[in-house]
Amino acid sequence: MTDARQDAPSFDGDDMVLPFTVEGLDVRGRVVRLGPAVDAVLARHGYPPAVSRVLGEAMALTVLLGSSLKLEGRFQLQTRSDGPVNMLVVDFDAPDRLRGCARFDGEALAAALAAGETSTGALLGAGHMALTIDQGGHASRYQGLTPLEGKSLEACAHAYFRQSEQIPTFIRLAFGEEMVGGPQGGGRYRAGGLMLQYLPRSPERLRQADLDPAGASGADAPGDESDAWTEARLLAETTEAHELLDPGLPASRLLYRLYHERGVRVFTPQPVREACRCSRERIINMLGSFSPAERRDMAADDGRIGVTCEFCSRRYELELAQVEAELAAAAMAASGEGGERSP
Repeated sequence: MTDARQDAPSFDGDDMVLPFTVEGLDVRGRVVRLGPAVDAVLARHGYPPAVSRVLGEAMALTVLLGSSLKLEGRFQLQTRSDGPVNMLVVDFDAPDRLRGCARFDGEALAAALAAGETSTGALLGAGHMALTIDQGGHASRYQGLTPLEGKSLEACAHAYFRQSEQIPTFIRLAFGEEMVGGPQGGGRYRAGGLMLQYLPRSPERLRQADLDPAGASGADAPGDESDAWTEARLLAETTEAHELLDPGLPASRLLYRLYHERGVRVFTPQPVREACRCSRERIINMLGSFSPAERRDMAADDGRIGVTCEFCSRRYELELAQVEAELAAAAMAASGEGGERSP
């Protein structure tokens, strides 16, 4: 942990989350910077630029929210809506694995762009955003829902925290393309985000936190006790997209610009990497959810079942006979018939 001074370690670099706190204002937060991780996902799928932007923002938001998980667990952001980009799925597997994919209607997307409906809210349309926390083991699985209603992902996240968590929260997301190799070169996608939460400790500020956290929606909360959150939020609102994306501006330097007068402190950054959870074993387990007749219908004439992972586009070719044998062996082991029995 260190002060975010100009002479402090820069904590620069991509694909990382930098936690911080501003004790003078009773706020904590995180800055996320995504470079190769988000570019690898988007380049692999070859999405249109507008779809890449929406998914890139969703990936930055997922890391901001999911990186609060300790040691293990999965955080998933999923949208289902009636807009041109009708589904997003982004997984963050603690402590550092990120993957994502999108579905879209090409004709509807072209029509929306031609009509100038280019905002994230317009491309998503009406529907809902689900945030799911699964920490595995015996821990309970939690899911929160918030309506999209043509709003940005930032606005939906604000609504979620206001209604479900009742924690005054501010989130800013950014997405862009970094040109490399001069005018004739290609581009690399980048995404970033800033998250700020008001968690007062003093009795006076705790009483204010029990009231309607109007500051989370952008309105000032009444009373002098709201001054700390109002100041913190207004400073965060000055953050521009290029500051969250600029590889030459370390995240710690950005935080110093915002909160040096209040004593911002940064903690050890957490790495983030693009990685898929798919495997041959998981694919076979998934096929086990279908009946033998359905699996036979899936097989091609050569007796193989082909499955492509929607996240990483990896193709699996599995022999139907081998799949059936492995599923039968797994079922036998699960029933206790495949091993020694206790006397």
